[in-house]
Amino acid sequence: MVGRNEPCPCGSGKKYKKCCESKETTTIEEVQSEELERILQTFYEEYPERKDLPEYLELVKTWSDPLKKYLEREMIEAIVLDEFFFQHRPDIWRDYLEKQQKKVVRPSTLEVLKMWDGPRVYIGEVEEVEESYLTVKNIFTKEIIQLRRESEKPVPVGMHVYCFVLPDGTTENHFLAISSLIFFPTDHKSVFESLVKQYEEQQELSPQDFLKENGQTIWRLLGENGYEGGEYTHFEAGVLQVAIDFLKENNRAYEDLLEIVEDYLFEQQPNARKEVAIAAGAIRFGQENGLFEPLNLTVKEIAENFQVSTSSLNKYYHELNGYYESMKVSK
Repeated sequence: MVGRNEPCPCGSGKKYKKCCESKETTTIEEVQSEELERILQTFYEEYPERKDLPEYLELVKTWSDPLKKYLEREMIEAIVLDEFFFQHRPDIWRDYLEKQQKKVVRPSTLEVLKMWDGPRVYIGEVEEVEESYLTVKNIFTKEIIQLRRESEKPVPVGMHVYCFVLPDGTTENHFLAISSLIFFPTDHKSVFESLVKQYEEQQELSPQDFLKENGQTIWRLLGENGYEGGEYTHFEAGVLQVAIDFLKENNRAYEDLLEIVEDYLFEQQPNARKEVAIAAGAIRFGQENGLFEPLNLTVKEIAENFQVSTSSLNKYYHELNGYYESMKVSK
């Protein structure tokens, strides 16, 4: 146990009583993590500076012309912002980091910042999902890293993820995403397989150089393959839309049901032949669990509305019920 007058184990240089003693339920790792998050957040709040805006906006224009038919401008700007900072003008990041290192007093945080000089773009496939980290394999080098999860939202194995990464300061091979993690539905697996083939044909380039030269092309290929910025496959989006349309037609709220069905589709990846079968099961599930005002429809009537068999409807009703119960237990 640390004495109140002893140096604080967080490495701040202060006495324990003047530092972390008051944070009784907060670990040293959590304090450091919060400090690192603040440093990242402040960077995006302060940069790019006015003098650098014309160069950034020119890059946005260069990317927008071929991509605007596929992606919303807001998403293009967010993608290009990281490209600008970490691929085209890394000096902006390095200058900011140097200033932060002069301000930080906690040695453990300073050690992490010294490892932050080279953010890199990372495209990988999710291999395993744990409470705090995703096990992700780099599609080019097969390097496996532990990538910190940003939320409790379910992430199915097999999805691809895109982000710029930095060491998170915990243990070796553990990383965090600088900005948002972008997940791609399994619909786009063929795009990433194509990228790997292109990379293998250009062995003289490192993965980072390949991604810098082909950054815009990656998003164009995804757009041509139907990617519009969502995390759902076309099938999953279809299920949700069928359920929403049905509830709207019947003047019922759909938000509560949708939240559960989204997670079920995303995490369980049900293997159905028809979108309407899952949607019909979802309507019975929502009605019987009070997720919207009852429609007073029998199972047979719901099945007839969606033109599916009662057995198909019941299959997904039971799956949703089981998933819902397991979620309540885990919470």
